[in-house]
Amino acid sequence: MDFDKYCIDRPKHVRLADWKTDDKGRLTKEKAEMLMEDLRGKLLDLQERLYAENQRSLLVILQARDAGGKDGTIKHVMNGLNPLGVSVVPFKVPSELEASHDFLWRIHQVAPRKGQVTIFNRSQYEDILVPTVHGLADKEVIDKRYRHIRHFEELLADSGTKILKFYLHISKEEQKQRLQERLDNPEKHWKFNPSDLKERALWDEYTSVYERILSETSSSFAPWYVVPADRKWFRNYLIASVLVHTLESMNLKYPKIAEGIEHITIE
Repeated sequence: MDFDKYCIDRPKHVRLADWKTDDKGRLTKEKAEMLMEDLRGKLLDLQERLYAENQRSLLVILQARDAGGKDGTIKHVMNGLNPLGVSVVPFKVPSELEASHDFLWRIHQVAPRKGQVTIFNRSQYEDILVPTVHGLADKEVIDKRYRHIRHFEELLADSGTKILKFYLHISKEEQKQRLQERLDNPEKHWKFNPSDLKERALWDEYTSVYERILSETSSSFAPWYVVPADRKWFRNYLIASVLVHTLESMNLKYPKIAEGIEHITIE
């Protein structure tokens, strides 16, 4: 599969209008779901190798608009992984303690340790998005945060953490349908927040900030992938494929066995 089509691995000017939200590659839903079974098996095997090697780690960052599919991605792509080696970290409004530190303090605390896969449901980029759109911080502060994030991600990469960042790219119409489904289905009422409608009214403002984020914080060591997310099945397939491809490229090794262990017999 041509991952380069969706990857931004160096700073460049990004216009989200240039990226399709309903792309499906050359796949059908049936074909993608069939391939997903194989991908989940490979993911589990590669995760075991990462855990056993205990030298490197993987950080997966999911960013999206409301109803963009972050929870669904975690549920359908990561559900076959061994919980011993995986953690999912959701980021909400900073607590009083978190707000009393620098904005990356809470992020660094939960970065993956060696052998681990950590998934960020939202991330450090929320500390750029919301303050910019709602005017909660001045331009100088925001500009510094871009720089701090780039350096922070470089530090993690230099310390053995592979970083993959996924922007789940949905259309305004698809978001409307998903929000309406939450209202129409009593079992999904808990997922609906009236504040989502206020944020939806700021669609263009969020688009502008996301374009700057994608443009300025993509790098070879922490690339962004713009994932067409209108079709949930293609979103899942693409992200699983990138994860497998990335872990395979790391050439993960099981640790060397103790000398003479092959001759041991349990009585």
